[in-house]
Amino acid sequence: MNGGARAAPAPLSASGRPIGVRARACVAGAAAAGAWLLGGCGGVSAADLFLVQRSGTVAGANLTLLVNEEGGVRCNGGAVLKLSDSQLVEASALQEDMRKPAEQHLSIAPGPHSVLSYRLRQEQGSVSFSDDSPGQPQVFHRLALFVLQTAQRVCHLPL
Repeated sequence: MNGGARAAPAPLSASGRPIGVRARACVAGAAAAGAWLLGGCGGVSAADLFLVQRSGTVAGANLTLLVNEEGGVRCNGGAVLKLSDSQLVEASALQEDMRKPAEQHLSIAPGPHSVLSYRLRQEQGSVSFSDDSPGQPQVFHRLALFVLQTAQRVCHLPL
């Protein structure tokens, strides 16, 4: 032996016999498989890209959309629905393009004829604006369109 170091004794089975390397590997594999299966039962979930809350003065204006990185979307707290691949690409691009405004917690006051207002929250911060907020960046218009299209095409809501 090197330097007097001794190998740890082999673990013992319930009957007191040593458990071999193959048996320990099987136990470790079964534990890993069990953890993986539990992960599919609500133990692990996809990270959220963003949460959008829309409100307004017209019927059907109030909406909450929670979008995750795997293309799952919850409409008003309902069941998880699925975005198309192109919608997920747009959601990911919006999340990235909203990073700087969210870090700045950009809030733009509504204009005189506001109908819909939006509040987006994501890991970097939040933004708020209305459909007629003066001087809003182009990405805010893209977000409003994404919310409308997702509400209609995925959530099957009128607005």
